[in-house]
Amino acid sequence: MKNEDKVIKIGIISDTHGSLKPEVKEALKGCMAVLHAGDIGSSRRILDELCMEHSLYAVRGNNDGEWAANLAKTLRFTIGGVSFFMVHNRMQVERNLDGVDVVVFGHTHKYYEGLSADGRLWLNPGSCAGLRCQPVTLAIMTIQNAHYQVKKIQLSAL
Repeated sequence: MKNEDKVIKIGIISDTHGSLKPEVKEALKGCMAVLHAGDIGSSRRILDELCMEHSLYAVRGNNDGEWAANLAKTLRFTIGGVSFFMVHNRMQVERNLDGVDVVVFGHTHKYYEGLSADGRLWLNPGSCAGLRCQPVTLAIMTIQNAHYQVKKIQLSAL
């Protein structure tokens, strides 16, 4: 298999609020990377746990305390030829998104997946914490040959 034919699996989560449930960890198995769109919790424990098995990209959320002061509020990165912009609150997305294929955000605890008029994917994986009686959701993205597919994962009430 040529390197460009390789399938890359990415877990996309947000709003864990200090709780990384076993069902979420199970859903992330086999993911090369995990993207965390903020509101991680009161310590970096969840990030430490995630980076033991995955490459990790994370931004600071509005509920992340002083421990997260060194986390970026926004990130730009590329995985498998797909360019990402990540922020916790959609209202803080930069105006210049030139070259960005996927915008990942969190904050609302509600899953959202939509294409803008220019073909850019806007993705909120929802919340992995199960707060506010929202369903527990995350997204799994597969990338191959710089093309992506997204699958919504909804877990039973945790």
